[in-house]
Amino acid sequence: MKNQQRILNVDATEFLKLLHEKFTPRINSRLEERKVNPVLNFLPETAEIRKSNWMLPPPPKQIEDRRVEITGPVDRKMIINALNSGANVFMADFEDSNSPTWNNCIEGQINLYDAVRRQITFKNSNGKEYNLNKEVAKLFVRPRGLHLVEKNLFGDDGQLIPASLFDFGLFAFHNAKYMIDGGEIPCFYLPKLEHWKEAELWHDVFDFTESFLEINQGTFKATVLVETFPLAFQMDEVIRALGNYSAGLNCGRWDYIFSFIKNHLRFPLPDREQVTMNQHFMRSYTQLLVQTCHKRGVHAMGGMAAQIPIKNDKKANEESLQKVRDDKLREVWDGHDGTWVAHPALISIAKEVFDIHMPESNQIDKKKINLNSEITKFDLSCIPIGTCTEKCLRNNINIGYTYLRSWLSGNGCVPINNLMEDAATAEISRTQIWQWIENGVVLDTGTKVTTNSFSAIFEEEMRKYEDDKLSKNIFRYLCTSKKLEDFLTTICYKHI
Repeated sequence: MKNQQRILNVDATEFLKLLHEKFTPRINSRLEERKVNPVLNFLPETAEIRKSNWMLPPPPKQIEDRRVEITGPVDRKMIINALNSGANVFMADFEDSNSPTWNNCIEGQINLYDAVRRQITFKNSNGKEYNLNKEVAKLFVRPRGLHLVEKNLFGDDGQLIPASLFDFGLFAFHNAKYMIDGGEIPCFYLPKLEHWKEAELWHDVFDFTESFLEINQGTFKATVLVETFPLAFQMDEVIRALGNYSAGLNCGRWDYIFSFIKNHLRFPLPDREQVTMNQHFMRSYTQLLVQTCHKRGVHAMGGMAAQIPIKNDKKANEESLQKVRDDKLREVWDGHDGTWVAHPALISIAKEVFDIHMPESNQIDKKKINLNSEITKFDLSCIPIGTCTEKCLRNNINIGYTYLRSWLSGNGCVPINNLMEDAATAEISRTQIWQWIENGVVLDTGTKVTTNSFSAIFEEEMRKYEDDKLSKNIFRYLCTSKKLEDFLTTICYKHI
């Protein structure tokens, strides 16, 4: 309780309510616009933005080199280890790898408050102590998406405060001026935007916050995750809307696949293992991102390597690490300025690849136009070809259910089958099942995927687990609902 009062004091709460009063109506308007069928093409009304030869100023010295970024939730030990990991950047995550229990969110803010001031420590139950090294990674913070609310805090109007404003506002209020006074820059990642006007909204949130805190305009920096299919057509517009706040774009590959499925429900995707970065629609999306960012003078960040070490199988571990090397080699050759990893053991591998092929701080000045001279709607919309197998259906059930059960118990970052799973990969699992049922996909075994056949296989897989009726019922519902639910997190939030 004392810690909560320290971080959610009267002044901080009043600032959150001020953000809520000023921006929640606009957030709600943007969310209502999402319900209208999006234009899944390059917008004709913004053609001039795409055609014009405008650029942003170079990235600030503090964040010009972002070759390896590690991400993870905001628990105390994780923050210390990630900042000490040797990565260039640590993205502290209130979103997909964080189960947003009240305790997780408040303790996460306290942990970041202490980390910014270099007073964060942790002692394990075995007595081992953790402290920050002299040199640490640059800190970026990812607030929750615009579609989520913080159910534990109301504005003066009796409405719940958006989770995005809660996470961003608390961090900025307590830490922005302190960081700037120490020569650092408050940096953010913005998730799950679906339209450039949502980036424009964030621009105004930043502008208002800087004015309130008496910070020079344009100091904050934000990287937008291009992880929804509609946004792939609006990359120029997003960078332009953020203006001097822009720190580039990131390929949020797992959420992007999830969004691709949601926007192509009548066209079943093959097994998730076959939907790799070499599929035409994924290659096109990442290449367009690099082209766009470098044309505008900002970072083009690569995607996540979700592998974790396989301790008891040397051969399988080396095969897994080779996949990481190959993926990072593709990224650096394509022109990315940096990449993401989920585990500290992957940092040296990713750094080695980028150090060899990108000896400079970044390669923003290199225009990779020759990758694909013009990426079209067809390139971005090309449905991948492959097979649909019962093995994948069972894997989707196990991954989705296991993650959901863990999320409901307060853990949003879960190792499953030697991969670090978060909400995005769980979304792929349940959405692919829903899509296969909806389209009556015939599996390699000859079984047609229907509600009944899915239920039978689901019950078989559930025999592996202790009885958890809540998790089972929610997951079954998410896979068989008449209408596909937008996000599993919004369905599950009321249960934590």
